[in-house]
Amino acid sequence: MAFKDLREFVALLEKEGELIRVKAPVSRDLEITEITDRISKGPDEKNKALLFENVRGFDVPLLINTFGSARRMALALGVGDLDELNQRLAKVVDPRLPQGLGPMLDRAGDMLGVLRSIGLGPALVRSAPCQEVVEKDNPSLATIPVLQCWPKDGGRFITLPQVITRDPATNARNVGMYRLQVMDDRTLLMHWQRHKGGAEHERLARERVGAGLAPAPTFPAAVVLGGDPASMWCSSAPLPPNIDEYLLAGWLRGKPVEFVECVSQPLTVPANAEIVIEGYVDPNDRRPEGPFGDHTGYYTPVEPFPVF
Repeated sequence: MAFKDLREFVALLEKEGELIRVKAPVSRDLEITEITDRISKGPDEKNKALLFENVRGFDVPLLINTFGSARRMALALGVGDLDELNQRLAKVVDPRLPQGLGPMLDRAGDMLGVLRSIGLGPALVRSAPCQEVVEKDNPSLATIPVLQCWPKDGGRFITLPQVITRDPATNARNVGMYRLQVMDDRTLLMHWQRHKGGAEHERLARERVGAGLAPAPTFPAAVVLGGDPASMWCSSAPLPPNIDEYLLAGWLRGKPVEFVECVSQPLTVPANAEIVIEGYVDPNDRRPEGPFGDHTGYYTPVEPFPVF
């Protein structure tokens, strides 16, 4: 099943009894994550997606624990169960090739080239729901209920973004799920580890400046919140580096992911996103990021990361 956007998926979750609407006022600082931690670790029959409709100080509702069970994950990706997903993915990226990594990447690229040729590649549209409201004069992160998740966190973090960048030399797109720490109303810290695609684009941007091929190392980026669930999952899928994550999302959906040109940056973003934050990364401006209570159960230490 191809969901047009996150709202269609929420409607299905509610129909399937997999969503709880929380109408009581709650705080974005620690309270929402405490409730979610309790629900997600409780009995399976009580583990539901949570839609907080009354976050104190904000007009924007907050959805959490959306993919927090095998059943909801299967619903999101249109499969009967996650074993079926594994079988489908094996047809595209087969790790059992004897010739090594290079031929495996070539085969994956060839297969996805076929998918693109039959109309499952990303499609560009002229107008989009994500641009119905555009804040250009004085955009501010203060309107978004970004959470402080744990008591010793260094601040508030966006934790389920699709971060889109392009290779400064080839223009190849990468999307990754990298947490972002809010520093102020206009600035975040981009936590991409050195082996990730976004960090590779940062390295290439610095190299181009050193070689005299670019005047400054800053490069455009877009942070996408929401969108169709297949695209959200694919942004964190462990794919070979030459595979466009949104092409894989189109294959999972059976329909291409629609894109629209950004308002202020030379990038394209999913047209049916809820929120898009456009800006640029400055590799020369690195600041302490963290700590953050990670999925391992421990706090990751403070380290320098670039400003977005």
